[in-house]
Amino acid sequence: MDAKQVLEMDWSDKQQAYRLDERSGGHSNRSPDTQLHPSSAATQEQVSNPTTWTKFTQDNLLQAAQEEEASSRLRVLVEEMLRETTEDLINQRSTVDGAFIQRCQELMEAKTELQTRLTQVLQQIGEQEKNIVGLQKAVHLKEAPLRVVQSRLHLRSLRPNMELCRDPAQLSLEAEAAQIETTLNSLKQKLSEARSSLSNLEESRMELQKDISCKSHSLFIEGEKCMTQRQRLPSTSRLSGY
Repeated sequence: MDAKQVLEMDWSDKQQAYRLDERSGGHSNRSPDTQLHPSSAATQEQVSNPTTWTKFTQDNLLQAAQEEEASSRLRVLVEEMLRETTEDLINQRSTVDGAFIQRCQELMEAKTELQTRLTQVLQQIGEQEKNIVGLQKAVHLKEAPLRVVQSRLHLRSLRPNMELCRDPAQLSLEAEAAQIETTLNSLKQKLSEARSSLSNLEESRMELQKDISCKSHSLFIEGEKCMTQRQRLPSTSRLSGY
């Protein structure tokens, strides 16, 4: 039984005794509610005497005072622990918030750099596509002269007997064919390189767009979802227990 219960019981007993004594003191010879109680005058087995009665109450009061003092010390200790815990939580919250802000800044900077690079790649893709179109036209323009010179050489190869002579016209046609073939092969090589470069640029574009999408999603998670949830954390007063 704790001190509060002991005091309540002692107070209740004293209150009841007070009412009985008050009622007893109100009796007189003219009281209509008095009766004969022959055995009431006999000595009763008392549970206390004035000395033990006083000591019992004083002991109860002393125990209550001791419990109150212990409770006060405990309350001070709890409040100190709560204050320290609150400070730790506030400091930790500040640290985490700072980390979130820094992370969002890093993500935003990375996203900006990626977008700048994507703009450059898109520009290079456009230029390379124009370059490919130009090379295709150049190849097409060289194919017609090549067909002409090869057709001439083919017809001249049909000349009979001694007429099949490597005369200056023949040598000129052979030189022209060689020059056109060299130029055409060079154009086709550049066209192949341009197409390969365009393919690489397209891959870079897709990777950049994918990375930008990931950065945007991370920013949404960090900046919107997480920070919104953190704004719902208890206030300083609530953390302090108020």
